Amino acid sequence: MKTDIHPEYHEINVVMTDGTEFKTRSTYGKAGDTIRLDIDPKSHPAWTGVQKLVDRGGQVAKFNKRFEAFGLKKS
Repeated sequence: MKTDIHPEYHEINVVMTDGTEFKTRSTYGKAGDTIRLDIDPKSHPAWTGVQKLVDRGGQVAKFNKRFEAFGLKKS
């Protein structure tokens, strides 16, 4: 193995979306740094099975506006 080419591997803190924390080893940042997750297995629809449609004037709004003359129901 070549010397001085690998990043430092150290312990960091990970904060989940619900506030729980755990320590893991990573090459991220410096020793003791904290990563705050925006999405994790407790909140992501792929793991929870609960889907929410959040659209703030994006694709769904454009679709509804374009096809409102056809009498499509908005959900």
